[in-house]
Amino acid sequence: MSTSTRRDLYRGPDYPEGMKRRPRDRPPDPLFGPPNVNYPDSDGRPMADNTLQFEWIARIKGGLDALYRDDPDVFVAGNLFWYPVEGINRRRLAPDAMVVFGRPKGYRGSYIQHEEEGIAPQVVFEILSPGNRKRVMDYKRTFYERHGAEEYYVFDPYKIRLEVWLGDGDGTPFRPVAEANGWVSPLMGIRFELAEDMTIFAPDGRPFEDFAEVYRQRDASERQAEEQRRLAARERRLRARSERLAEDLRKRADVEQKRADDEQKRADDEQKRADDEQRRADDERRLREESDRRAERLAARLKALGLEPEE
Repeated sequence: MSTSTRRDLYRGPDYPEGMKRRPRDRPPDPLFGPPNVNYPDSDGRPMADNTLQFEWIARIKGGLDALYRDDPDVFVAGNLFWYPVEGINRRRLAPDAMVVFGRPKGYRGSYIQHEEEGIAPQVVFEILSPGNRKRVMDYKRTFYERHGAEEYYVFDPYKIRLEVWLGDGDGTPFRPVAEANGWVSPLMGIRFELAEDMTIFAPDGRPFEDFAEVYRQRDASERQAEEQRRLAARERRLRARSERLAEDLRKRADVEQKRADDEQKRADDEQKRADDEQRRADDERRLREESDRRAERLAARLKALGLEPEE
């Protein structure tokens, strides 16, 4: 490989006009490999220029974290330096948010591509601030397309305008998407809706929310859960009270039934005694009548014999 070819391979995108040119990057030596290079984790610059930009960075990064929370092989980061070329620490950018498919979750001080099996972030997001300049954004787009990104999103939260750029991940120029409203990401499946603001919907239809809204929803869910627990406890108390009342009523009914049965038994016993007395009286009456009839028959027989019965 010629010196000029090697230099072209590692020189990367040109600096935009008006930007300060940094010293030329030192390419790896073809014989001894890359020099011992330090890859800084920070350049001392703020993550965002203002609260609105930061809120959108946090919302997108947080939504992506939630989207891939159960997938161990998707790495999501925000404002993390990406070093695409081994041995060159001046070629770097820190996307506001990025997604890397095929790389594990975990702590990183920066994303050093040659230490990540050479896998480039496939999706990058940039959130504009009033201080962004066109030449800087052109430089970023060139950087991302040359170094393997496949989807590039630029959102202006002040004008509610979204730019979508697609690439093949092979360093060829991005292709702009004509209509961003309603766009569905081929890699992530998320959908972008633009109206008075931008809403990003996960594949399950739930929108990306900012942390305050997430906490409000969590608090509302907790309040609802607490109210449901309170109502359930009240229902259990009412059910227990109803069961106690029902048990008391059953016991009272049993007592009343026993009392009625006892009264009925006493009545039956009285009736049996009365019936027995009546039977004894009837038996005594029948015996008297039978005795009288016998006496009359005997007297008639004696009279027929000419005998007078004794008085």
